[in-house]
Amino acid sequence: MNSYGMQAKAHWRRWLPTRYAGLTDPESFFTKLGKQVETRIGDLMMELAGPSQPEASYLETVGRLNNARARATEIVLRESVLLNPEPGTEEMVDDDPPSAPDGPMLTDWIPVVENLSDPYWSRLREQNG
Repeated sequence: MNSYGMQAKAHWRRWLPTRYAGLTDPESFFTKLGKQVETRIGDLMMELAGPSQPEASYLETVGRLNNARARATEIVLRESVLLNPEPGTEEMVDDDPPSAPDGPMLTDWIPVVENLSDPYWSRLREQNG
């Protein structure tokens, strides 16, 4: 399962619990959805980027393509992955960080300044043994 499938699975489990519970094979569903999202982002990116511009510099081209990918990702995720919450889930408060099957996912957040005395680093060292 790619990152889009994992993101969809986490979102649906949290915000669409009824739809998620109705899936007979969530792993297969989100694996397939992740591949579809990845393909759709790539296709839409090329559409949004438009034709290549021979007079553009390398950095201008990279910027144009990166911008197109970011816009395509935002559009496709909103359409297929980050669907609106089911009624009643808006009131739920999620104070706990997302968890992996074997505990908290400490690697999802990286501090801007590396302060080795920060408790994050000791937890990460413990987690990675």
